[in-house]
Amino acid sequence: KGTQVWRFEPTLDRALRAGEVQALPPAARAFLDRYAYVHPDDRTIYMLDGDHGRFMNHADDPNTDYAQGYAGFAVRDIAAGEELTCDYGQFYSSHEFLPSLTEKFGSAKPKDASK
Repeated sequence: KGTQVWRFEPTLDRALRAGEVQALPPAARAFLDRYAYVHPDDRTIYMLDGDHGRFMNHADDPNTDYAQGYAGFAVRDIAAGEELTCDYGQFYSSHEFLPSLTEKFGSAKPKDASK
């Protein structure tokens, strides 16, 4: 608990301002729409993980917290080999699950998307 599990690494991860994203070709914008997320504290910054953070999955009861934006911390002890999870609603309230996940989670939105 409390161990840092991820941090923004500029050699692997990207932080792009909204204006930079809008200047990209349509295919690149579509890629970012699917794989990037907005910074929790600055909605004009799009974050794109190039490291293992890109494999992070959603959980209603996640084992990590990203309130600091550029770093993630364990909210409880995590066993070796256990999947790291986060609450997508912490990053952006407009997030909607893919249809296959909507059925799994019973909702199209993460639990605290209203925050």
